[in-house]
Amino acid sequence: MTLAFWCVFVAILMPYVCFGIARNRARPLRDNRDPRDFPNRIQGIAKRAWSAHLNAFETLPGFAAAVIVAHLAGTPQNQADAWALAWVAARLLFIGCYLGDKPGLRSTAHVASMMCVLGLFVSAAMAGRTGG
Repeated sequence: MTLAFWCVFVAILMPYVCFGIARNRARPLRDNRDPRDFPNRIQGIAKRAWSAHLNAFETLPGFAAAVIVAHLAGTPQNQADAWALAWVAARLLFIGCYLGDKPGLRSTAHVASMMCVLGLFVSAAMAGRTGG
C-alpha cells in the first residue's frame, strides 16, 4: 500500500479521534438516551472538538477521491505521497488550532489542506495528459 493510501487511512481515523476528544472533555454530559442532542449540551474545547469532528468528515471525501484519482492517472508516487503527507500535516494543524481556539491559523491550515487536494488533482491531470 502506498504512503498516500496510508494517509487516506489516517484521514478516516481523524473524525473519530476528534469525537473521542469531544466525548472525553464532556464526560459529565454523556447521555445515551439522546445522543443526537450531545452537541447542543457542550461548550468550550468539547464543542470545538465536535466541530473539528464534523469538518474532518466534510473534507475526507475530496481528499480520498484526489488520492485515488492521482493513483489511477499515474501520478508519480513521490508527488502523490508528498501532497498526501502535506494534507495530513495541514489537517493535524487544523485540528490543533480548532482545539486551541486559534481561528485565524485554523483557516490558514484549512486552505493549505484544500491546496493539497488541488495539488493532487492537478498532478493527476498532468500525469494523465503526458501518459503517466
